[in-house]
Amino acid sequence: MRGGSERRRRSDMAVEREVEVRAGGVVLGGTLAVPEGARGLVIFAHGSGSSRHSPRNRYVAYTLRTAGLGTLLFDLLTEDEEAEDDVTAALRFDIDFLARRLGQVTDWVFANPELSRLRVGYFGSSTGAAAALVAAAEKPEEIGAVVSRGGRADLAGGALRRVRAPTLLIVGGSDDIVLDLNERALERMMAPKALEVIPGATHLFEERGALERVAALAAGWFTRFLGSALELEARP
Repeated sequence: MRGGSERRRRSDMAVEREVEVRAGGVVLGGTLAVPEGARGLVIFAHGSGSSRHSPRNRYVAYTLRTAGLGTLLFDLLTEDEEAEDDVTAALRFDIDFLARRLGQVTDWVFANPELSRLRVGYFGSSTGAAAALVAAAEKPEEIGAVVSRGGRADLAGGALRRVRAPTLLIVGGSDDIVLDLNERALERMMAPKALEVIPGATHLFEERGALERVAALAAGWFTRFLGSALELEARP
């Protein structure tokens, strides 16, 4: 680095680093990046069959960092658990298990002196969105916002009414079944909430411009409710 000193880069240039996240009795691989002056940290909960290396989630995380937010992507399952799940497909739909795991990762964040000052939000996709909603319901004072991308919010069940964090559900307009499930889930929620439908997008938001729209919506939601380093830079 210039001047022989290592300085944390701002926004989109925030340095990503690999971390070991202790969650209960296991250690999970994680990727952490916190822009200088960040006021919020978004923890990602990936869907079934995915990991912290999901290119879609990594793109969203990059966009959030350009908005002055920190990001933590981690593997919900250990290697042994993933091998078991490949055979049984049981853990990927065990929402209570996934929510507990996400809650344990959140506890790790709050116990980390580097991160404990940050307001925390959840970004969940597919079954990870259900886990994020359940975990948010269990931590009503700690979680500041939730965003779901093509999520199975319906799988959060009775926890939907207990969520207090402002929640944004983003669904593809051509993802008919998931859209219907999200509309029903939204009706059950008592927290500040919104549903954004991306016209013509399918479940994975592979259409041109669809994922960019998801990322922009998520960045707007999280900066609104968690705050952003860029707000501090803009002040006189």
